[in-house]
Amino acid sequence: MIKFLKRIVCSVWYFCWGQLFILLFYKKKYIKGQYFKTRYGFSLGAMGWKWVYFDCINRIMSGNNVDVPFPCSPQIRIFNPENIEFDSDNLNNFQTFGNYYQAAAKISIGKGTYIAPNVGLITANHDFNNLKIWSEAKPITIGENCWIGMNTVVLPGVILGNHTIVGAGSVVTKSFSEGNCIIAGNPAKLIRKI
Repeated sequence: MIKFLKRIVCSVWYFCWGQLFILLFYKKKYIKGQYFKTRYGFSLGAMGWKWVYFDCINRIMSGNNVDVPFPCSPQIRIFNPENIEFDSDNLNNFQTFGNYYQAAAKISIGKGTYIAPNVGLITANHDFNNLKIWSEAKPITIGENCWIGMNTVVLPGVILGNHTIVGAGSVVTKSFSEGNCIIAGNPAKLIRKI
C-alpha cells in the first residue's frame, strides 16, 4: 500500500511540475504522444512527465541542453536541436546516455526508430586539409522502424531506409536507402536482407 501511495504522490509531483516547466522550456508539439499518456489514456502517471521534471532540474542546476526544445537526458549532447526532426512518439531516443546529435545539417529520424546509448549522428566533419574548419554539412536521414545499435557512428550524408538494423559498434559511412536490411562493421556493410 505504501509503494502505491508513493507512486501516486510522485506521479502528481512530476505532472504538476511538468505543467510549469513546459511553459518555460519546451515547444508543446513535443509534449504529446505515447509517453505523455498511460495505457489507460490518462496523462497523470505517464513516463514523459518524469522526463520533463528531471530534464528541467538538470537545466536549472547545471545549464546543460538549455536550448533544446524537448525533454532530453543530461547525459546526451545536442548541437543545433532545431535541425532535428522526429515524431513525438520517439522522444525515448533522447532519454538515454552518451548520445551525440551533431545537427549542423538536418537529422531526420523516422517514426518507430530506436537509437541505443552512445550513438553519434554526425552531419559535418573537420576539413582534411585544415582541421580548424568544418567541411560542408550533409543531412542524415533514418527511416521508420530502424534500430541503431549501441556505440554506432553515422557519418554525414547517410540515408538509412525503413527497417534498417545497424549492428552495435558500426561506423556507417555510406547510405543503405533501400532499407529492410541488417548492416554492421567498420565501415558498415550489408550483412543480410530482411
